[in-house]
Amino acid sequence: MLILASLLFICTYGQTTISKEYYKKGDEKRKRRDYRGAIADYTKAIELDTNYAKAYYNRGFSKANLQDYSGAIADFNKVIKLDPNSLEAYYNRGVTKNDFKDCKGAIADFTKAIEIDTNFSSAYYNRGYSKANLKDYHGAISDYTKAIEINVNYEDAYYSRGITKFNLHDYQGAIVDYTKAIELKPDYSDAYYNRGIIKNDLKEYSNAIADFTKAIELKPDFLDAYYNRGNAKFKLSDKNAACNDWKKAAESGKAEANKMISSYCKGDFNKVVGNETKVNNKKFSKSNSQNGSAEKSNSNKTVKPDPASLAAYYNRGITKIGLKDYRGAIADFTKAIELKPDYTDAYYSRGVAKNDFSDYQDAIIDFDKAIEFDNNNAPAYCNRGYSKANIQDFRAAISDYTKAIELKPNYCDAYYNRGMAVFKMKDKKNACKDWEKAVILGSVEAENMIILHCN
Repeated sequence: MLILASLLFICTYGQTTISKEYYKKGDEKRKRRDYRGAIADYTKAIELDTNYAKAYYNRGFSKANLQDYSGAIADFNKVIKLDPNSLEAYYNRGVTKNDFKDCKGAIADFTKAIEIDTNFSSAYYNRGYSKANLKDYHGAISDYTKAIEINVNYEDAYYSRGITKFNLHDYQGAIVDYTKAIELKPDYSDAYYNRGIIKNDLKEYSNAIADFTKAIELKPDFLDAYYNRGNAKFKLSDKNAACNDWKKAAESGKAEANKMISSYCKGDFNKVVGNETKVNNKKFSKSNSQNGSAEKSNSNKTVKPDPASLAAYYNRGITKIGLKDYRGAIADFTKAIELKPDYTDAYYSRGVAKNDFSDYQDAIIDFDKAIEFDNNNAPAYCNRGYSKANIQDFRAAISDYTKAIELKPNYCDAYYNRGMAVFKMKDKKNACKDWEKAVILGSVEAENMIILHCN
């Protein structure tokens, strides 16, 4: 019996040693971002030692980086079962649940992490992020504030609290937070940009221009900053400078800039692309424009519609979209279509209004019609893609975004939205590629997605 026990000890000791070797190999691969190779080694380590908590933890981390969220959560669950007080497992399971869009589950995990360590600033910050995604803005601010109390130099917490205050219309409070974030991180281009947006809304146009200019200095391809700086300059009656900024934004793919150029700029400022209304509500990206005039009537028709009436209905519809009176806008575009049944822009803009009204199925019908009349209408493809994505038809949405990009290679919104649809299809690698392209073209939202999901 003594000999048998001794052999058993030697065998177990040998297995443990080999398990640790696999674990070390897995760690080396993980550090090189070879997550698949790391998972294989961690799995070998676990096969030899089924209670190897660190191997489960790092395998879960590697799976999360490959967007295998369910597998990652399962591994973090095992760690917690082996060690109910594993701070890192609760925290990273919360981060993974956020990526999996399970914000409520993420909040529960961050709360547990905070119970274990009441000074865990990152847990407060990420719980705040989860709450903000659930539109619990007051709860989010409370968590961001706690994170700042623990770490007074937490620039991202100031920045995110500024965004949340903006959503609660606390503009002065948001400015204070953006200013602090800039003090801590002087190259924080997004903080300059968002502070500029608020100053523009408060009619502090000169100060807004200064912030947009700084954002552009830090990120020369920041097309939203060019566009909004142009709007601020226009408010100060500096039309030539405004047109220069809008032209720069339009050349880089900012569709709203084309409408401003069409309406207010003459001479060398020719329209770059067709009519377009914003695809989705980007954080702090505002448009004050109204679209252009009606199309010419077909001279071969016996009865010609009155161009003035067409323009009046169409432009009033555009104005109502700006005022978020979507029902009124739809009614005006419908009247314009009754007067001119082949009015491409009216179908397109009515589709946009229906999108804003969350009537995605009917919006698709209008975009179909716009494309029927003009099959090179990149904005119609892009917005139809947005409609399809909102009814969970991601493959069809991706197809439309791809067509929009074929027609307009620097189409920032199409890259960003295709990235979102690809991400929903669990293709993180290609989603990150699209977001990287959108960032080059000036998308703030794409930059935020890269920070959250791309390594």
